[in-house]
Amino acid sequence: MKAVNKVLVVTGAGSGIGREVALEALRRGARVAACDINPVTLTETAQLAAAGERLSTHTLDVADRPAVEALPNAVIDHHGAVDGLIHCAGIIQPFLRLKDLPYDAIDRVFGVNWLGTLYFTKTFLPALLARPEGHIVNVSSMGGFLPVPGQSVYGASKAAVKLLTEGLHSECRGTNVRVTVVFPGAVATNITENSDVDVPTSAADAEKMAGRTMAADKAARIILDGMAKDAYRVMVGSDAKFMDRIYRLSPRRAAGFIANQMKGLLPS
Repeated sequence: MKAVNKVLVVTGAGSGIGREVALEALRRGARVAACDINPVTLTETAQLAAAGERLSTHTLDVADRPAVEALPNAVIDHHGAVDGLIHCAGIIQPFLRLKDLPYDAIDRVFGVNWLGTLYFTKTFLPALLARPEGHIVNVSSMGGFLPVPGQSVYGASKAAVKLLTEGLHSECRGTNVRVTVVFPGAVATNITENSDVDVPTSAADAEKMAGRTMAADKAARIILDGMAKDAYRVMVGSDAKFMDRIYRLSPRRAAGFIANQMKGLLPS
């Protein structure tokens, strides 16, 4: 589904990939309902967009089911319809092994990444099925198919997003709704700050990692291009594409490669 003349709900629109998806969708001629938990950064997105009434902003916690269930009516009241959902909101966990990860951190990650995706997908699906054309895009992660030590719970939550979205694709066969799952690799965002997580890397490691990181605006273009092509799955970044190939050839080898990359980054 092409973005032009469509009404798109974009979550995580206060920063990172979500913000850039909202801005790029507006540039492509869409109307956007931008959602985020942070009213300050959401206002910044609106100021950057300067799109007038083509952009509405909605402050809510994606894990708050009643708030999510009230959203379709608010979007339709403002824009007249809703044609698509691009669900980008997500957080990572503290860089800790499962044995050291407290349950409150586990609950928070699953609340945002899994329940948020479930609530938005289930809530907006009836409205999209009633449209001539609809599309759901859910952002998983490279960590949703490839295990990363110190991010096992995050990966499990994103694996759930993967399977939910792929299952929905099968369920929507023969309908007017298309479904796409997205797997970003390393993208330059402030997800660590939004997640209240410290990245355990030296300045030299961070600089090295930055050289392999994709800009968020480029990631947004790839995602919207994928939606326009009704893609089944979208890999964002050469790292995601490479590890997808390696993982399908040898899951154990791919997991070992990532485990070696993480050596020294986790508390003993």
